[in-house]
Amino acid sequence: MTSLFRRLLPLWLLAASPAFAELHVDVIGSSEIAVEALIQADTDRFSDDFSFARLDGQALSTAQIASLSSTYGNLLPDSNLRRAEFVLKGKGPTYDWQVGYDASASTGRGKWLDVYYRRRVNADWTARVGQYKQPNSLEELTSTRNNDFISKSLTTNAFGVARRLGAEVAGTGAQWTVTASVFARELSTGLAVGNGAGLRGTYAPLKDDFNTVHLGVSGIVMDTLGDRARVRVRPDADLANLRLVDSGDLRDATSLSTLGAEAAWLHGPLKLTSEYMRQTIQRDATANFNSDSWYASGIYNLTGEKFLYKQGIYRTPLPNQPSRGLWQAALRYDAIHLDDGMVNGGQEANLTVGVNWYWRQNVKLMANYVKVNSDRLVRLTGVPSAIAVNNDPDIIEMRVQIML
Repeated sequence: MTSLFRRLLPLWLLAASPAFAELHVDVIGSSEIAVEALIQADTDRFSDDFSFARLDGQALSTAQIASLSSTYGNLLPDSNLRRAEFVLKGKGPTYDWQVGYDASASTGRGKWLDVYYRRRVNADWTARVGQYKQPNSLEELTSTRNNDFISKSLTTNAFGVARRLGAEVAGTGAQWTVTASVFARELSTGLAVGNGAGLRGTYAPLKDDFNTVHLGVSGIVMDTLGDRARVRVRPDADLANLRLVDSGDLRDATSLSTLGAEAAWLHGPLKLTSEYMRQTIQRDATANFNSDSWYASGIYNLTGEKFLYKQGIYRTPLPNQPSRGLWQAALRYDAIHLDDGMVNGGQEANLTVGVNWYWRQNVKLMANYVKVNSDRLVRLTGVPSAIAVNNDPDIIEMRVQIML
């Protein structure tokens, strides 16, 4: 991690200069051209706490325990450059466009981000083509720059559909939004695939400068890759080497559908948010696989800044006093259930406590503590009984984020 901070030092010094959120480059034709950058360096540390027990009460051998530990037990500490995003964007009288790329080392290779062209049809409606985030998760649609926690929730990471190539129509009113999208694969080779469609609607029955109540529903339907599908998720730690819950490969899968419900209350410096998602994987020769997940979180701006809300998305404000910065306290509980019929994917429930500090517009420091509780039944070759795996690690996460 020391080498990462050394590489980030020039950007850190740049961020200490007078604040700016993006760099305006030029005006070409009717387009105002600007560039942005986002650098995130993470480090995760894990305290192992796992055990294995045969359901028939028989003892496991030393070799069997060693095999289980290597596959289902040890979480390894890691540090990495989580994101290195660069965005070129333009805006005209009736349109906007973006081209973004993430050169992060955490994925082993770079990948395309938002690459789209959007045009305003009238005062309420827009149309967009290209790659963009699909309309099925409030947390996913929120800017990565303003994530409340270092890792998004189990719910979002397991069931959220992020960026895909597609076409979208979106409408917005004073208190409502509607977004419909059809999509295909991700632009970067070797990443997410599958044709599908998504729909999201939101309504704010209460909306003023200090209080906003947000309600929303969403749905995604999409094809699976070949005849297989899989649901798994890391334990609220993006750099973790293990998924503690995992459905395994589900053969004869034809398609999947995900339904979501979301709610948020913004009360000045307080933000309460919750989402629930339920996914069904349709299968030909066996019973459909159903799984679900939910989270509830609370964020409080200790320095008093009020949260913002626009077009069905909440936003983090700038610090009232840039030199002091904006301080936040964060708390989240999330859970996922991947057991259904003959599929023993496991169950996990996590509690996350966090502190965030935004300094000016350019620097953000984050620290999270995650208490994990997971249970899963597995099979081991040569062992006739199912084995109960209990893995409850403590996780400490830290992030340095620089925004230009």
